Amino acid sequence: MKKFRKVLDGLTTSSPVNPGGSPGCGSAAGTPSAAPTPRELEIQETLMSEHFQICKTVRHGFPYQPTALAFDPVQKILAIGSRSGGIRILGRPGVDCHSQHESGAAVLQMQFLINEGALVTACADDTLHLWSLRQRLPAILHSLKFNRERITFCHLPFQSKWLYVGTERGNTHIVNIESFILSGYVIMWNKAIELSTKTHPGPVVHLSDSPKDEGKLLIGFESGTIVMWDLRAKRADFRIYYDEAIHSVSWHHEGRQFMCSHSDGSLSMWNMRNTAKPFQVTFPHGKTQRDGRKESCKPILKVEYKTSRNSSEAFVIFSGGLSYDKAGRRPTLTIMHGKAITVLEMDYPIVDFMVLCETPYLNEVQEPYAVVVLLEKDFVVVDLTQSNFPIFENPYPMDVHESPVTCTAYFADCPPDIIPVLYSIGAKHKKTGYSHKEWPVSGGTWTVGSQTYPEIIITGHADGSIKFWDATAITLQMLYKLKTSKVFEKPKTGDMGRSADLVEEDPYAVQMISWCPQSRIFCVVGISAHVILYRFSKHDANTIITSLELRLQCEMEDVISPSDTENTPCFSDPSGHSPQPQPPSPRSNTPDSVRDSIPCLKVKDRMIRMPPGYQAELVVQLLWVDGEPPQQITCLDLNSAYGLLALGNCNGLAVVDYLQKTILLCMSTLELYGSADPFQRLTRSPRKNRQSTSGLTELSDNQVSLDLERSKSPTSAPYTPSLHNDPRGTGEPVSNLRSCHYSPVFYLLDNDHVNGHCTSPTSQPCPSGRARVPGGPEGPRLARRGPGRPPFRKAQSAACMEVSLPVSSLTEESRENSFSRSRSSSVSSIDRETKEAVTTLQFAESYGRKSDSLPTPCLWVGTSLGLVLIIPMSIPTDEQERQEDPVTVAPTGTVLMLKGSVLRFGFLDCGGALINSPYEVWRDQHAPDDPDRPRKRKLVNFSPSSSQEACGDGHLAVVCSERQAKVFYMPSQACLYVHNITESSFVLRADVVSVSNSVCLACFCANGHIMILSLPSLRPLLDVSYLPLTDMRIARTFCFTNGGQALYLCSPTEIQRITYSQEMCVNLQETLGELFTPIETPEAQNRGFLKGFFGGNAQTFDREELFGEASAGKASRSLAQHIPGQGGIEGMKAAAGGVVGDLARARIALDERGQRLGELEERTALMMTSAETFSKHAHELMLKCKDKKWYQF
Repeated sequence: MKKFRKVLDGLTTSSPVNPGGSPGCGSAAGTPSAAPTPRELEIQETLMSEHFQICKTVRHGFPYQPTALAFDPVQKILAIGSRSGGIRILGRPGVDCHSQHESGAAVLQMQFLINEGALVTACADDTLHLWSLRQRLPAILHSLKFNRERITFCHLPFQSKWLYVGTERGNTHIVNIESFILSGYVIMWNKAIELSTKTHPGPVVHLSDSPKDEGKLLIGFESGTIVMWDLRAKRADFRIYYDEAIHSVSWHHEGRQFMCSHSDGSLSMWNMRNTAKPFQVTFPHGKTQRDGRKESCKPILKVEYKTSRNSSEAFVIFSGGLSYDKAGRRPTLTIMHGKAITVLEMDYPIVDFMVLCETPYLNEVQEPYAVVVLLEKDFVVVDLTQSNFPIFENPYPMDVHESPVTCTAYFADCPPDIIPVLYSIGAKHKKTGYSHKEWPVSGGTWTVGSQTYPEIIITGHADGSIKFWDATAITLQMLYKLKTSKVFEKPKTGDMGRSADLVEEDPYAVQMISWCPQSRIFCVVGISAHVILYRFSKHDANTIITSLELRLQCEMEDVISPSDTENTPCFSDPSGHSPQPQPPSPRSNTPDSVRDSIPCLKVKDRMIRMPPGYQAELVVQLLWVDGEPPQQITCLDLNSAYGLLALGNCNGLAVVDYLQKTILLCMSTLELYGSADPFQRLTRSPRKNRQSTSGLTELSDNQVSLDLERSKSPTSAPYTPSLHNDPRGTGEPVSNLRSCHYSPVFYLLDNDHVNGHCTSPTSQPCPSGRARVPGGPEGPRLARRGPGRPPFRKAQSAACMEVSLPVSSLTEESRENSFSRSRSSSVSSIDRETKEAVTTLQFAESYGRKSDSLPTPCLWVGTSLGLVLIIPMSIPTDEQERQEDPVTVAPTGTVLMLKGSVLRFGFLDCGGALINSPYEVWRDQHAPDDPDRPRKRKLVNFSPSSSQEACGDGHLAVVCSERQAKVFYMPSQACLYVHNITESSFVLRADVVSVSNSVCLACFCANGHIMILSLPSLRPLLDVSYLPLTDMRIARTFCFTNGGQALYLCSPTEIQRITYSQEMCVNLQETLGELFTPIETPEAQNRGFLKGFFGGNAQTFDREELFGEASAGKASRSLAQHIPGQGGIEGMKAAAGGVVGDLARARIALDERGQRLGELEERTALMMTSAETFSKHAHELMLKCKDKKWYQF
């Protein structure tokens, strides 16, 4: 059956045309007689559909838009809620869990069931949720949806099963935590206030029980009204009416006084003995003016009042309260301890803070030891035990967004020595001054799994910095930080003053990165059309950075419009907004704005001392040409074994020899199709009898077909015009084109049509042609730019949709729509495009010609028109010759063809195994010389060192584009397999990855689908709609890696890692940390006889008796709706089978047994009561009949 299936495979792949109309093989390939068929290859594919499953693994970074904070003082775990409905639970390093409310409603407040392994959340959709934390993945046990009232505040007393819920109407409801059902006991606002009060007190902003008596509930209303409600008597003990609005209330542990924070920046202290007026009112930051009045201050949003045994003075900690006249001051947290006042300035606004105390009991001395401060974009913990209040060093990766993330890269199974080396270098630059105490959020347990391998995540940022992260075993720790801006001179003050826009620019923003872990060579592509090459060294060095400059522009004499009345540019606007007039060249405005042969940034040209780590060796910059800025670099590849670096953009390709510091090749895309360039693009418009001397012009559909016919090698097979007659070619005007997809990076340059010069293969500029100077009303716009600066806007995070926009007045909705549109408006649609961009590059040992018998170093080039070119190279093998003799690069005109822009290359041997690119083993060039061990280049997988038997059998080339994947056999260039990945969308990211000791092609589409294809047969193994809506942030940061893992930036501050491996999904529970650890609840302190006698006995308060159904009755069904959760007993069964899981199940069994025993006890009590009644009646009957005679009955 297997043989028969392979024969069928051979028959299906031998057909010349697909059902979709595309050729079955490369356009330049034909089908040679010597080419093997799939039947002859005999490749045994081991991957099946059951090997794949999509699930999220872990989320790193700071929770985006945080809204709430909670802490369990016994378990020592912390929870952060967000505006999007997310919950982040943190413990010791490794204990990091993210959960999401399905509704997506913002989390307003959270309350831990202290030491119970549960969490209550109140959301903006007026729903309460009870989360179980006893399994590794939290699950919702119950939900309660309020229908008629809005939730404003919640309070859960320690060791109580009754939750107080305050609402916007001023009412207070009580919820049973175990059953999540409302009690019939309700404190109505009109009962809480006096009947004579004519105004509504406002929403409930505070609820707390008195530390002195749990039967007393303090209710704070927004208007300034405070009510002490006696729960037993169902009446108010006292009422306070204050002139200023209340924001928060905090008790003294003895329950005799409490403190309120107000909207006028004041703190008021109240004594329980006299509530007529506060016994103390202070304005901590308000100075007394000359007229005796206090200056107006900002509201104090929260205050905490805590006592300590070691000091008679209490801690008063609050946020806000600064005076209004001090404009521009940063948000502050104030710590008052006695007469000492410490003001801590924060970098971002304070969302919430919480004082961590030693005891969970409110009626004991609190002993505060730290303050957790949740900021809008940071998370800080302050040590209260030291007088200078230092902060703790944060063990979580909360600074991923320190500068907006602009690109990501993910490397699994790295060399084992690279992480310790990077850590040792990065540790030397760590900040100091942190608290020496242990991190206070230390709950949960986590152990490193047995199946771990080194993983590294690299993030590029808008300020030009690069961060290396250790991502081994679901953790994330920063290893090393590199600042690329140090390579360049700082812009002069005079240049900065020439344009107000320059202040907003990020000229060093990182666009893409390329890293070879084996050789430790690192390349960075910047937004200013520059490439920086770094080498790693453990020693410092004094070096001069070599700078190479490229004129990678294409000459274009005329822009011929498709009609006489239409004057639209031939290149689509990548920003996704309505068409804007193209700005003119800078030279058309002011004489000094003519820029020619100058780079965007100036490289330091002096001797520089470089510390150990990554040291810049070479900078390649694209130049301005005739007043036109260089186009951004769209793709990059480097190979350490070859010593070569290749880069491309929408104008052409350049190859740089970084060993000899020379430019080997700098050609336009059109010149690459043949060394003699035997063909020319058609330059005649069907509606105008004009002809251009150099052919980047806008053509109609038929012209493109003819043009591509001329663009092929003389050995090309006939071209089928129906290949590109797909639905993308609609009648939409070119000016309305929105999407730009040259590479998964963002474009910040105004996408003008660059008409400059073409450079020859020897990198000498050819005679200049006439540059297009379009007219328009926006002439002065480019003239404002300072010299040496590209016309780009501020580089924003890849999470921001406003990148590449010349104007910022674009709504979020229109931006998302611009991305999710059909690919009919794609740049890669060749019926509209004539500028052919280089979209992907890869060095490999391959065959540049059909006649080659052995593989040689080659450069594979993919373009935006779906064409693939193979450029063979001749590289000297001897180390001395490599340093002196030139490298020969000779384009052969070999062309393969696919639908859509080419995204990725991959290479397999004839057995189906992945062929890794050659590389050079790392050597420290700045290490002291050792005469016994001279440092020589050691190359791996380089063709001269390989045997002819292994290399002479050919190999398979996997090529993936936006629409299609093909597998070619080399050197015959025969197409063996074709698969149309998508017709309704387009592929954003594709990678050839290793999974389960085999190889597959992983694709991520713009419609949110993740697809896995087998190799080499391209069988669909997985197609899952993972993300229903994909935005530009995800599109630019999504990347696959080996081992079945992937990541993307799920928010501007968070990295989401996922897995598509079934094995990893099954073992996920073992890799995650335990959130709940069985801990004995600390015992309450012995209050003593006198305190218990005079302070009231709170232990006699029985909430069950007051709030239970027997006494309070049932609540109205229309008030709230109970929704059972999915995480009940089923969630416990799904928990890990460890000790905690067993304990959780045992606890549930004990609870059930206790419930049954309670029921039995109740029945026994009823039987005893019945027996006593019977005995009483029998005794009465006996007394009545005792003196009667027998005849009296």
